[in-house]
Amino acid sequence: MTIFKKVLYMKLFKSLVIAASCALSLATANAVDYPNRPIELVVPSSPGGGTDVLARLFAESAKKYLPQPIVVSNKPGASGGIGMTEVQRSTPDGYKVAMVISELAIIPHLGMTKVTSKDFVAIARLNGDPGLIAVRVDSPFRTIDDLLTQARKQPGALSMGNAGTGSIWHLAAAALEDKTGTRFNHVPFQGAAPSVLALVGGHVDAIAVSPAEIGSHVAAGKVRVMVSMSESKLAAPFDQVPTLREKGVDLTVGTWRGLGVPAGTPREVVQILRDAARKTATDPAFRDAVLRANLLPAYQEGEAFQTFMDNQSAYFKGLLAGMNLQK
Repeated sequence: MTIFKKVLYMKLFKSLVIAASCALSLATANAVDYPNRPIELVVPSSPGGGTDVLARLFAESAKKYLPQPIVVSNKPGASGGIGMTEVQRSTPDGYKVAMVISELAIIPHLGMTKVTSKDFVAIARLNGDPGLIAVRVDSPFRTIDDLLTQARKQPGALSMGNAGTGSIWHLAAAALEDKTGTRFNHVPFQGAAPSVLALVGGHVDAIAVSPAEIGSHVAAGKVRVMVSMSESKLAAPFDQVPTLREKGVDLTVGTWRGLGVPAGTPREVVQILRDAARKTATDPAFRDAVLRANLLPAYQEGEAFQTFMDNQSAYFKGLLAGMNLQK
């Protein structure tokens, strides 16, 4: 190799090193500067439901702990698949965050989306709620036994609303069928809030839902909760509601909600979001607001939440393999 070529290669190598160093410095600077504009928090369900309420409470409380506001946007559809897929496909820079929900562990196994928990970096789990079965206050079915007895007499005649095909509440009702030898006519909606309105309006006989989505209607005397799918009795205003286990049905089903960003998001950005989530979740004002909304705090951070989501996906994959999930 001639001296000229050696000098040329050395200059080229030096230029590449400088360019790589500049790119790394720029990336680090951008991460440190995060956030320098508003953060979009995508809620994969309709306004008014438990996920939406939680997201808005979090966005409001997180103002204390982030230099930029969090703006909530609702992207319902496909039992959360549309909103979560939008975030998963976005630029991994921390400016589009998903409310990741329990359906992330379910709908991939139904072929409704290719997005799984492994496509996200977990920030934190904020909440976990049990399922409820509710009817209108003037329903002829006074107890869960009444409802199940009628469902056995007339398979498929009673309509059971849910938050969408493949949603956790669709799965909850299907699991109830499986455990009790009953069959309902499952009616999907784009989120839990529309299913509650359909119940109040007399368009379905019953719904599977969470406490946050039904609390105000219970307080208004429009809806009666028949049973909970919780491990143990709930606090007021649901403290008089029996559990399925108390009624002789060995079934517990619940939902969870948290924050996630696309895989590939810089570690510095992830840490900033985790710090903000931790401070917000432990803020007394936030916790009080969450409880008033009939949401149950269930904080879990980072890798622990990631492992939880992955385990949930494996659990529901096995559960669905043994069920005939009717639409």
